[in-house]
Formats: sequence, structure tokens, C-alpha cells
Amino acid sequence: MKELIIAFGLFLFIEGILYAIFPSKMKSMLKKLEDISSNQLRLGGLIFAVIGFIIIYFMKN
Repeated sequence: MKELIIAFGLFLFIEGILYAIFPSKMKSMLKKLEDISSNQLRLGGLIFAVIGFIIIYFMKN
């Protein structure tokens, strides 16, 4: 559980840094998300979730 909280904190840190350093780039990137279909976003999210799970699995074992 401790690792999960640390990972969440790291996620928030990285997201915050990106918005602090590149605010205009982040705004334009978020606007481009409107052009992507829901199915493409869902597939991309699933792919990243699987990759993240594989990384965690191999790092823990």
C-alpha cells in the first residue's frame, strides 16, 4: 500500500511539473484530445494500463 501512495504522489508531481513548465503546450494538447474518438482514448488507456502493470509486475518480482 505504501508503494501505491508513493506512485500516486510521483504521478501528481510529474503532472504538476508539466503544467508548471509548459502551460501553453499542455492547453493545446488538451484541446487536441477533443478530436480523438472515445474508442481510441479507451484503447490508449488500456494499452498504458497494461504496460504499467507489466512494469510493476517485473519490478516487484
